[in-house]
Amino acid sequence: MRAQGVGSIMNTDSDAITMAALALPPEAKAKLAERLLESLDQADQRDINAAWAEEAERRIDELDRGAVRTVPTEQAFREARARLK
Repeated sequence: MRAQGVGSIMNTDSDAITMAALALPPEAKAKLAERLLESLDQADQRDINAAWAEEAERRIDELDRGAVRTVPTEQAFREARARLK
């Protein structure tokens, strides 16, 4: 007989949690599902925030090196509107 490894213990725990969740009333299931989805979104949001921070640093570096020029806001909007026409 094989000893139970961590994976099989996790499956047993996961199965027990799943069975308990399925036994909940509909409103409690909905709340649980919402919380589980939010926990996934938080991980995604950290990745998104890190990507935006990296992009901001890249843009600041371009400005500092003089690789790009700034454009006044009104001019940028005017040019964008002209491109959309």
